[in-house]
Amino acid sequence: MATAKTLQPRIISSFLGNNSILVSTQPLPHLFRFHLGRRHVSMQLSRTLSGLTNLLFNTRNVDELIDGKRKRLKPGHVSPRRPVPAHITKPPYVESLKVPGISSGLEIHDEDGVERMRASGRLAARVREYAGTLVKPGVTTDEIDEAVHNMIIENGAYPSPLGYGGFPKSVCTSVNECICHGIPDSRPLEDGDIINIDVTVYLNGYHGDTSATFFCGDVDEKAKKLVQVTKESLDKAISICGPGVEYKKIGKIIHDHADKYKYGVVRQFVGHGVGRVFHADPVVLHFRNNEAGRMVLNQTFTIEPMLTIGSRKPIMWDDNWTVVTEDASLSAQFEHTILITKDGAEILTDC
Repeated sequence: MATAKTLQPRIISSFLGNNSILVSTQPLPHLFRFHLGRRHVSMQLSRTLSGLTNLLFNTRNVDELIDGKRKRLKPGHVSPRRPVPAHITKPPYVESLKVPGISSGLEIHDEDGVERMRASGRLAARVREYAGTLVKPGVTTDEIDEAVHNMIIENGAYPSPLGYGGFPKSVCTSVNECICHGIPDSRPLEDGDIINIDVTVYLNGYHGDTSATFFCGDVDEKAKKLVQVTKESLDKAISICGPGVEYKKIGKIIHDHADKYKYGVVRQFVGHGVGRVFHADPVVLHFRNNEAGRMVLNQTFTIEPMLTIGSRKPIMWDDNWTVVTEDASLSAQFEHTILITKDGAEILTDC
């Protein structure tokens, strides 16, 4: 396991994240590197995470079977960006040419803000569950994106990923070895696949963020167990949250549970504050750490562990978004937005 000194570059949050306001003119391929023990983030393109698509998809690897059952993922055709009606309120970053900055300070809400967060969370959860019903062999992830896009705008909300730092679609669809940020495309889902669907909606000025991993057809027991344990790790983490609780306890309980099954815990992607902005403090680490900070009443943030059967090291495709496991082993993820209450934590993205 990597120590603080040897930690691989980590992309902060499921899209990005930080402990300070950062507005950069550099494109998102130059990823955030977060240093444990320091409130510092630098922008650096990691050669570990990118520029390896050609290697992955050379003639030898394209048809390689993983575990004797499935082929490695490869990029499909990405359809044009879908339009959003003019009456839908858009997040500020959609109209800006700048890469979104990261908000410093916690997302703490008054009564009205809490109700708005509940509304955005409820919608995000409904969309997530609807998207899950579409997961069947032969359905493309682009078709799922279209359905998600339409449901969100029909409910008067904006699909938060669309246009965020150039992301071209309204939802992230991460299949099999894809850890996160899979771009919906023309690849049909296959019997035995697992797929994480990551939904964020912007409703009445507040973001609700959630994801779940779904089964496509007849999924083997190995994959089912990974998905089950990943969901359990999220549930266990939420169960210990409350005012005054140290954030680092989240990472410990997740890591401890993953270790029981010898699963890897992805370190490069973390949870984050969410509310009026898509990504804010705190940075929520899903692995054992000694970072400072405690939860505060009426704040909202995400917890979104990603576990792997094999290597936890990520490789980024040349699209600068799609992140897969180094060895093509399966990865699963679950995510909720939670509100810290006097009694513990309320899951805002539950159905």
